[in-house]
Amino acid sequence: MSLKLDLCNFSGYKIYPSCGIRLARTDGKIYNFVNKKSRNAYLMKKNPRKISWTVLYRRKMKKGTEQDVTKKRARKTTKFQRSIQGATLENILAKRNQKPEVRKAQREQVIRSQKEKLKAKKEAKASSKKKTDTKAVRAAQKKISKANTKSRPGRTGVMM
Repeated sequence: MSLKLDLCNFSGYKIYPSCGIRLARTDGKIYNFVNKKSRNAYLMKKNPRKISWTVLYRRKMKKGTEQDVTKKRARKTTKFQRSIQGATLENILAKRNQKPEVRKAQREQVIRSQKEKLKAKKEAKASSKKKTDTKAVRAAQKKISKANTKSRPGRTGVMM
């Protein structure tokens, strides 16, 4: 035969048959309490996590749990090589096995070519800027000269 055990809604203790207090709220929810102490604490809206004799407090503060003496063993990390996006594993291994002088020469060659590209780009930009600048200057000069002729009042020869 098994007993039907309830749990206290405040303290978390077991409530055996024919023991405890039941509280029915107006919304129809039923609360079970072990004793008056837990019922009154609930009615005063106390937080069971802050009251030291409740199960919730003991769980929160990790009281009464047996701690394992043995430490968890950390797995040994194993090195694993795999390809990276844009480079296959064969390419990576081939670069690693190259002599440092060869690698250095390749790096310098790449840097040189990038510098030449940048230089050519700057020259192209500068030449296009010069062309547009001369056109813009000429257009501005024409506008200024037209504005000067219009703003000057004309002499009609009428005297006052």
